[in-house]
Amino acid sequence: MSISSRVVLVTGGAGYIGSHACKALAAAGFVPVVLDNLCRGHRDFVRWGPLEDADIGDGAALDRVMLQHRPVAILHFAALTYVGESVGDPAIYYRNNVAGSLSLLEAARRHGIRHIVFSSTCATYGLPERMPIVEDTPQAPIHPYGASKLMIERMLADFAAAYGLRWTALRYFNACGADPDGEVGERHDPETHLIPLTLMAAAGRLPHIRLLGNDYPTKDGTCIRDYIHVADLADAHVRALRHLLDGGEPRAFNLGTGTGHTVLDVIRTAERVTGRSIPVEIAPQRSGDAAELVADPSLAASVLGFRATFDLEESIRTAWRWYQSEIGEV
Repeated sequence: MSISSRVVLVTGGAGYIGSHACKALAAAGFVPVVLDNLCRGHRDFVRWGPLEDADIGDGAALDRVMLQHRPVAILHFAALTYVGESVGDPAIYYRNNVAGSLSLLEAARRHGIRHIVFSSTCATYGLPERMPIVEDTPQAPIHPYGASKLMIERMLADFAAAYGLRWTALRYFNACGADPDGEVGERHDPETHLIPLTLMAAAGRLPHIRLLGNDYPTKDGTCIRDYIHVADLADAHVRALRHLLDGGEPRAFNLGTGTGHTVLDVIRTAERVTGRSIPVEIAPQRSGDAAELVADPSLAASVLGFRATFDLEESIRTAWRWYQSEIGEV
């Protein structure tokens, strides 16, 4: 395989999941070229290929990068991802996520790049009535973030029908954990995800973890979610890329473990991993939170050969090692 045929453009590759995917790409023999404007990514997360400091909405910059590196495919992670922020300021989500993705797809078409793996989300399903969630579950997002991702999925399908684009959309459930080797991990500002917030409370950096509702119709009254390790997500991206390059059909896949855990399960597991007590404050339910969101991952298993390998405790253990290194405890 020539150098040019191994180059993959990774938009948002300085972020949490994108950086892990770059490591997996490099291990699989690809050359990841990161394109990131660093507004929420981290320069020190770019370790497995060159960084192009640019925005996906800048067509001239995309032309320059694509001409210089001639990627065979794109892994598209670049997006804003805070649900609450999307409700309060939807314009930036439609501008960055939707208009930015259109700019990227148009540039890819100009340069003959026909393969794209898209970082989508289970938030496109909204509040589904049945569990586990399969890929043909109706998509009815309840906030602008989820709507923006669904719009991009529609663009991919339309570009495929009109221009021959080949794509996969990977609908993640709850990404968690950190690189087992400790090279990259989860670093958000502000942090909104349950596991890192729980670990911050374990480390004494937060006074408690706010438990948003304990009156859901679940075994302990707290929400159930499907937590999938970020290294497993990275592996799925490499598999999805190979699926496309080998002529596989464009389609969407759910990425999850198929096993749900309550919020209290997560907190108690984190207490075992850290050996520390984690204070909890009960707060009211958050509007729009489903009682349960769990993936049916069987399609990704049958088509991509993908199966999650990390369980919840292993995921939290890698996250704890990363967080301790971030705050200087190890």
